[in-house]
Amino acid sequence: MAIRPRFRRVAALQREFVDREPLLRAFEEEIGRVRDALAGRASSPRVLNVTGVGGIGKSRLLRELRVRAPEGWRAASLDLQVPAMRQQEDALAVLRAELGGQGVRFDRFDLAYAVLWQRIHPHLRISRETLPFVEDSGILTEIVDSVAGLPVFGTALGLLKAAEKVATDARRRSRIRHDETLSSLDDLPNAEVVDAVTFLFAEDLRAASQRRPYVLTIDTYEALVPEPTRSGRTQLADVWLRDLIAQLDRGLVVIAGREPLRWDIYDADWRGLIRTCSIDGLPMEARLALLGSSGIAEEGERQRLAAASAGLPFYLHLAVDTGGSGAEDDSGSDGDATGPRLARVAATQREILQRFLQHVGPDEVRTLEVLGVARIFDLEIFRALTAALQLPGHVTAWESISSYSFVYPAGAQSRFHQLMAQALRDRLSEPARLELHRHLRDAWTRRAFEDPEDGGITGQEASRTVDGRMLADPIAFREMVFHALPIGEVTGTELLDLAEVAVRGGSESAADGVLADLREFLRDNPAKATPELTQTAQVLGVEAVLRSGESTKALELTPDQTWNTSTPVGARFAVAAGQARRIAGRTSEALTLYHQVWSGHDDTARMGAGLWAADLHMCQGRFVDAERFATELDAIAARRHPEARGDVARLRHLAHRFAFDFATSQRLLDEAATHYQTARSYLGNANIKTNRAELLAFIDAETALTEARAAIEVQTEIGAQHELGKCHTAIAVASLRLGRLDHAEVAFSDAVEALTRASYRSGLARARLYGAALEVRRGQLDVARASMTWAVSELEAAEVYPTLIMAAGIALRELGIEDGDVTQACQRAEHAIQPLTTLDDVKGRIDVFVRDLLGLDEAAR
Repeated sequence: MAIRPRFRRVAALQREFVDREPLLRAFEEEIGRVRDALAGRASSPRVLNVTGVGGIGKSRLLRELRVRAPEGWRAASLDLQVPAMRQQEDALAVLRAELGGQGVRFDRFDLAYAVLWQRIHPHLRISRETLPFVEDSGILTEIVDSVAGLPVFGTALGLLKAAEKVATDARRRSRIRHDETLSSLDDLPNAEVVDAVTFLFAEDLRAASQRRPYVLTIDTYEALVPEPTRSGRTQLADVWLRDLIAQLDRGLVVIAGREPLRWDIYDADWRGLIRTCSIDGLPMEARLALLGSSGIAEEGERQRLAAASAGLPFYLHLAVDTGGSGAEDDSGSDGDATGPRLARVAATQREILQRFLQHVGPDEVRTLEVLGVARIFDLEIFRALTAALQLPGHVTAWESISSYSFVYPAGAQSRFHQLMAQALRDRLSEPARLELHRHLRDAWTRRAFEDPEDGGITGQEASRTVDGRMLADPIAFREMVFHALPIGEVTGTELLDLAEVAVRGGSESAADGVLADLREFLRDNPAKATPELTQTAQVLGVEAVLRSGESTKALELTPDQTWNTSTPVGARFAVAAGQARRIAGRTSEALTLYHQVWSGHDDTARMGAGLWAADLHMCQGRFVDAERFATELDAIAARRHPEARGDVARLRHLAHRFAFDFATSQRLLDEAATHYQTARSYLGNANIKTNRAELLAFIDAETALTEARAAIEVQTEIGAQHELGKCHTAIAVASLRLGRLDHAEVAFSDAVEALTRASYRSGLARARLYGAALEVRRGQLDVARASMTWAVSELEAAEVYPTLIMAAGIALRELGIEDGDVTQACQRAEHAIQPLTTLDDVKGRIDVFVRDLLGLDEAAR
């Protein structure tokens, strides 16, 4: 194959850009405005909106504008044609990596992004493998390198403390410590944490851009907001991008799309900040000059091609590719020194496309058709497909394909121009397209997952697997799902399982991508929009908003209805609806849904519903119901993962502890610990330490102090305030039982602080109830009575722990204090309890516990 005349294309590009003087002039003027604003210290965002039809050359122009950025300015780009770049978190990570490589320090953004990532993936540790840009982040790398096996961070507090320890620069350390946004992350719901992450990205970039402004280009805006625009929820698709750009006031943002931006419709503040520059087809003189400088010498041929192209550079460059392809024309002529002639008149743009393909070798045409079905591809995918279809897959063939004018970079991969991709797909029959989707699905699948049996998965990674699969490559994962949808070989249940693989594997954006691709598939293929797939999209949508902590929105997406739990997808939809109601405090409704799902047959749905139902039964004193659920859950868990068995054993441990059967509780705690150790579950093992300290506080106070301090060390690294509160409560109870009242007082104070910070209502009520025993031992009976009555009212309001309410009643009785409200609460509690033995047995154990806690037996001796 002849080498294409690349030097001719350079000349052609120069000719093309000469005719784009209005745009280049507008770019220079906007650059000047940015400079003036920075000099005056009163800047605002500036947006240059480049518009034009497909094929007009917008992408080439964006690349040229980045090259023309003033010396010393930074430049970065987003291509929204690449699916991953339409996700807010991924887009920020891409920009962060590109700008970070040009000297911008993103310390605050990196920390906030890590907090958001950790909140969404609480079961994973931050590492070079899990977080996208740890290697590029100075602050995160220092943390990872300074702490062997960086632990999970449940809140920002733990991560910020670690950052302060490793930051050697005093100004940098002070900046992190005193940043109000970072300090407030723990108090924000996930949706607002995302906004905070965007804000800190802009703030870090702003701090680095006073002397070095930037040019940010964003290509294919219509891929983010498809037509018809501005209708329904579509207008919300670009909210994150508008919010980001509104804060980028130290540079110029250039956005290319087919239609002008209309952001001022939603926010009048955009008026005057967006300059639209429309790109029209090249005039005839420029078309002829471009074709001539590219080696097409014959005047008549240039005229025909120029007219057929309608001035769109895409078709002109394609004609150049044809002329320089080195293939023979239809007449058999070898062509002249300036390139082969086209055999006949090219009368239309479509004909230019067809003539190009006729002047490419058969194998190369077939390869182009194969790649045209792919959204993105790289050398590995190229080789996998060519091997499967017995096409040339050597490096020379790859370089020939990738050198065409219609091949664009797409992150680490490549993509075809949309017009070429569509033209190639149109040449294929439906069976041929489906066959290629199947080959692409298989090729991406091999890259999407890591095999846990190959010896490469250790430590916390074991808890990242679902049905033996662990996410290895989020981009490959999303492409695998994209190509599985058209061939109809993925069910709704499998899509839900795949989304779980993505979330457990640390890629929230991959799970969101499954949802986005499914919605697009259903919209574009109404004939294939089965009820199951339609409902699957609903489930994925609810799960996405639940992960972001938007319970109100989750309720809106799951209005009251007759829930069909007879199908796996329907059952999981009901579980998601139950979660929305549980978080919103509608406990009885949630429990009803859990019970309905529990009566079904889908293991995954039953496991989720059963664990939450059993937990609610346990908290509300229905120990028989909790045990009934636990028995069946254990059978399901045995078919799944050791971590699930640990969850069931831990649930049983808590049930027996709140029934004051401490011996059985200890046995079950040991069983849970064994399962968590087998699963290598970091969070499971950490929480077992807290539970062990809580139990030992009641039966072995001295050992409890040692265990609680060890648990505090782990939970401080994690930053889990509710777990820290429980650890401090355990120390307080143990100190109280040992007669160390001053130590107990300090520990109770620490517990109240942590539990209040965590908004852990029932945990705070427990701490206040146990704290009343300290007040009794100090002779402060009036204060103790007030503490007990307050704790009882809180426990009743939360509808939890009737055995603790009975403990308060027994304590007041032992002290000879009458309280009508507590007495009535105890009567209600007795009716609520389902004892595993007898109610008298439970009451007897509570009586022993209360007398020990109050020190009454010691006083009697």
